Amino acid sequence: MEQTKREITKIAREVNKFTVQVMKEEGIGTAEFEFMHLVRHHPGITQAEVRETLKIDKGAAARRAARLEEKGYLSREPNPADRRSQLLYATEKAEQLKLSQKAIEGVFYEWLLSELTAEEKGTFCKTLDVLYLRSKKQSREGFPDVSALVAAKYKEIVNE
Repeated sequence: MEQTKREITKIAREVNKFTVQVMKEEGIGTAEFEFMHLVRHHPGITQAEVRETLKIDKGAAARRAARLEEKGYLSREPNPADRRSQLLYATEKAEQLKLSQKAIEGVFYEWLLSELTAEEKGTFCKTLDVLYLRSKKQSREGFPDVSALVAAKYKEIVNE
């Protein structure tokens, strides 16, 4: 079972490598994409909120926002609640890039699954859906069960 746990991570890493390669060809880096992804999902977020969420320093956030705005992926508007900050919004160009990332990943997964039978694909996808829903539920709850397991494992290692 240990091997299965690692294989999911390894596949995700390979998909990410391929996606990053294609995204770089479009002129956008991983850090910029992560920044833009957050703004897309939280329209009107402030740069300070982005910094807190992504755990990056003020300078890095300012540079990424400026580069994304310069490339046409991001727009800034004055924050009516705080004149010192601006609200960040993804542009239509950013939304199109989002679709292209999904398409890139889709092509990779389609290729990856192409040698499986329809029955194998169906079973595999059902299993993945169960695992995804379980992990998403845990994420929304703040990872209480997994955190407890990690803490117990850490305690076990320390006490050895």
